Amino acid sequence: MTRHDLSVKSLRSSMAIRRDARSRRRSLERQLASYTSESDRLELDAILSRHGAEETSELRSIINRQAMDRLLRTA
Repeated sequence: MTRHDLSVKSLRSSMAIRRDARSRRRSLERQLASYTSESDRLELDAILSRHGAEETSELRSIINRQAMDRLLRTA
Protein backbone atom coordinates (compact mmCIF):
# COMPACT_ATOMS: atom_id res chain seq x y z
CA MET A 1 0.00 0.00 0.00
CA THR A 2 1.29 3.43 -0.84
CA ARG A 3 1.47 6.36 1.49
CA HIS A 4 -1.37 8.02 -0.47
CA ASP A 5 -3.60 4.95 -0.03
CA LEU A 6 -3.02 5.04 3.72
CA SER A 7 -3.89 8.75 3.83
CA VAL A 8 -7.13 8.19 1.90
CA LYS A 9 -8.01 5.22 4.07
CA SER A 10 -7.27 7.22 7.22
CA LEU A 11 -9.35 10.14 5.97
CA ARG A 12 -12.29 7.87 5.14
CA SER A 13 -12.07 6.25 8.54
CA SER A 14 -11.93 9.62 10.27
CA MET A 15 -14.92 10.88 8.31
CA ALA A 16 -16.93 7.76 9.15
CA ILE A 17 -16.15 8.16 12.84
CA ARG A 18 -17.21 11.83 12.78
CA ARG A 19 -20.40 11.00 10.85
CA ASP A 20 -21.29 8.32 13.41
CA ALA A 21 -20.60 10.73 16.28
CA ARG A 22 -22.87 13.40 14.73
CA SER A 23 -25.61 10.83 14.18
CA ARG A 24 -25.32 9.63 17.78
CA ARG A 25 -25.43 13.20 19.11
CA ARG A 26 -28.53 14.08 17.03
CA SER A 27 -30.26 10.97 18.33
CA LEU A 28 -29.32 11.90 21.89
CA GLU A 29 -30.59 15.46 21.35
CA ARG A 30 -33.94 14.14 20.12
CA GLN A 31 -34.24 11.82 23.12
CA LEU A 32 -33.40 14.57 25.59
CA ALA A 33 -35.80 16.98 23.88
CA SER A 34 -38.64 14.66 24.86
CA TYR A 35 -38.10 15.67 28.51
CA THR A 36 -40.32 18.72 28.27
CA SER A 37 -42.12 19.12 31.59
CA GLU A 38 -40.53 20.52 34.71
CA SER A 39 -40.95 17.18 36.50
CA ASP A 40 -39.27 15.36 33.58
CA ARG A 41 -36.30 17.71 33.74
CA LEU A 42 -36.05 17.39 37.53
CA GLU A 43 -36.07 13.62 37.24
CA LEU A 44 -33.38 13.75 34.56
CA ASP A 45 -31.30 16.08 36.72
CA ALA A 46 -31.63 13.67 39.66
CA ILE A 47 -30.44 10.81 37.48
CA LEU A 48 -27.48 12.79 36.18
CA SER A 49 -26.51 13.95 39.68
CA ARG A 50 -25.70 10.34 40.55
CA HIS A 51 -22.86 10.40 38.03
CA GLY A 52 -19.67 12.40 37.73
CA ALA A 53 -19.28 15.58 35.73
CA GLU A 54 -17.01 13.87 33.23
CA GLU A 55 -19.64 11.23 32.48
CA THR A 56 -22.49 13.71 32.12
CA SER A 57 -20.82 16.71 30.49
CA GLU A 58 -22.18 16.02 27.01
CA LEU A 59 -25.68 15.40 28.34
CA ARG A 60 -25.65 18.53 30.48
CA SER A 61 -24.37 20.58 27.56
CA ILE A 62 -27.25 19.43 25.37
CA ILE A 63 -29.81 19.92 28.14
CA ASN A 64 -28.56 23.42 28.90
CA ARG A 65 -28.62 24.42 25.24
CA GLN A 66 -32.15 23.06 24.84
CA ALA A 67 -33.26 24.96 27.95
CA MET A 68 -31.82 28.18 26.54
CA ASP A 69 -33.57 27.53 23.22
CA ARG A 70 -36.88 27.07 25.08
CA LEU A 71 -36.36 30.30 27.01
CA LEU A 72 -35.57 32.24 23.86
CA ARG A 73 -38.62 30.87 22.08
CA THR A 74 -40.94 31.89 24.91
CA ALA A 75 -39.40 35.33 25.43
